[in-house]
Amino acid sequence: MSDASVMHTVPVGLGERSYDILIGDGLLGRLGELALPVLRQKRVTIITDSNVADLHLSAARTALVAAGIQVSEIVLPAGEATKSYAQFGELLDQLLALGVERKDTLIALGGGVIGDITGFAAAVLRRGVNFIQVPTSLLAQVDSSVGGKTGINTKAGKNLVGAFHQPRQVIIDLALLDTLPKRELQAGYAEVVKYGFIDSPDFFTWLEDNGQGVLEGNRHAQAHAVAESCRAKARIVAEDEFEAGKRALLNLGHTFGHALEAECGYDGTLLHGEGVAIGMVMALDLSVRMGIAEPGDLERAKKHMRACGLKVNAAEINKPLDADKLISHMAQDKKVDAGEIVFILGPIGGATTHKGVDLTLVRHVLKDSLRG
Repeated sequence: MSDASVMHTVPVGLGERSYDILIGDGLLGRLGELALPVLRQKRVTIITDSNVADLHLSAARTALVAAGIQVSEIVLPAGEATKSYAQFGELLDQLLALGVERKDTLIALGGGVIGDITGFAAAVLRRGVNFIQVPTSLLAQVDSSVGGKTGINTKAGKNLVGAFHQPRQVIIDLALLDTLPKRELQAGYAEVVKYGFIDSPDFFTWLEDNGQGVLEGNRHAQAHAVAESCRAKARIVAEDEFEAGKRALLNLGHTFGHALEAECGYDGTLLHGEGVAIGMVMALDLSVRMGIAEPGDLERAKKHMRACGLKVNAAEINKPLDADKLISHMAQDKKVDAGEIVFILGPIGGATTHKGVDLTLVRHVLKDSLRG
């Protein structure tokens, strides 16, 4: 893909649950026109957070109203802490108070937090209503908005309560990336790198040459990176919608990263993408120690992520962390099978799932990362 001014469509093939990812520049201004074909009735409720509302809610509302769509709005607090039992309950109460019907559609306008909690609300409200993802962060555009994973966090860990509930549509406006703080853009970029690490070494090579352009606002580079990431995720989700097998590969770096996030208490100290970046380095380190990746893969990954401003060691979090506590969080990971932690490991471009990994090696990886 070379022209970001053209809207590109990436299909997610899931039979009767199939939908399209629409990618282009300035799509928020066309939200009503683009959403209209998938609405069951011309009534929507936009769910967003306080930060995004200030930037984009007015434009979204205007575009929907111009298409003859009735609009309600709910603005939630910004931040990972919003993905809680308490906030989820409040959101459902607000939706019911608005009289949201089964043929209405929810619109998640925001990053991964808003997408996850809105999708979960859509899954359970009146036993299921439709929703549309309008991701405003790079992380959400390339990862959380696609695939139908929804949920909230608990004290035991991240996303442990939720449901699979596919959106009816994903609308990705690349222009929204211009409003992101640099740290948020860098954190989202970690999820882009992940697709290269899973099964696309050529894409990772392209990122080594063009990653700075993605982060510096080069629209053509952003368009290519987002589209390639969405195609990769769509392909995997179509093969394994409910994460019975291959879809687990999308969690590369997340077993370590989620443990770091949980131990940091979701207080903003560590962004999700930052945890994933450190987690991918840990996974490569573990792979090298197990003899399934070369040391050069680890050094190459660290070099690229450092060049893009990402953390690569847990020591960079600047928070006291303990290896054994992190392992206890990992034992709560959603992929745990018969009491064993499942790791996504391998060389760059060759990730596979692994059970029965020696936790002594894992502890060494964690301790070394904590020392920096």
